[in-house]
Amino acid sequence: MAPTEAPSETTPMALLPTASWSGNTHVRNLRTVRVMWQRELIRLSRSPVGLLMSLLTPLMFLMVLGTGLNSAMRTAGNDADFRSYFLPGMLLMVVQAPALNTGVSIVWDRRAGFLREMLVAPVRRSALIAGICLGGATAATAYGALVLGIAGVLGVTYDPLLFAPVLMELLVTTLALTALGALAAVSIKRIETFQAVVGISMMPLLFLSGALFPVSGLPGWLNGAVLANPLTYAVDAMRRTLSDAGTGGGPRWWGWQPPIAMEMAFVGALALVALATAARRFSRID
Repeated sequence: MAPTEAPSETTPMALLPTASWSGNTHVRNLRTVRVMWQRELIRLSRSPVGLLMSLLTPLMFLMVLGTGLNSAMRTAGNDADFRSYFLPGMLLMVVQAPALNTGVSIVWDRRAGFLREMLVAPVRRSALIAGICLGGATAATAYGALVLGIAGVLGVTYDPLLFAPVLMELLVTTLALTALGALAAVSIKRIETFQAVVGISMMPLLFLSGALFPVSGLPGWLNGAVLANPLTYAVDAMRRTLSDAGTGGGPRWWGWQPPIAMEMAFVGALALVALATAARRFSRID
């Protein structure tokens, strides 16, 4: 669930181009994207307590539950490392809140009047929403990088050379989550309604993604929901990148398992569609 506190009043209005700014239109829009991106990162740096709290639950799942299952399975003669299996799911769990918190900030900005100030700037509104989403995705990926690094220190085994590829997959995933959150935020005016929508939707998406157990073990009547869930492909791609633990239990299309590149292309396409739709709806806000 996304945090409920109001975002910091670090407004970029003084940095946004004014009507008298005579720069090239494309340069002006790129500057707007950069300013909004920086704003989201500033918000991240100003909430260290929230950062630590958001890391606590995934790390507890990873170390306590993963270690407990390791001990239980070794007693039964199974040498599988469940901590390595859980790691992609914990990465997904830790990035949810910061990614969706971008939507919370949009709703708060609308309530506080900051959004109206941004909308009168002489820039494309799509540049505003793109900067917000890119900033949220970058911040969320930073959370994931921390968990991935801490997991390695705590003894979860993976090839350090895979750190960068997994972060790229995580960035695409967080961009999709951020864009979906922004799409919901530009359509919803009340913060309570937004949080209810996020709370209701995210838990089913998480449990149906294979974050905690193989999706192949779910009932057949849930197969359609599993295959339609973009997080299913994100988790499976990260799991297969980190190890061979996910090669047997991932999503299958009529018995065929799509390659990692195709799985991430599906997630990336969803991110672009959600971002384009959010930008279109954002441009209609009065």
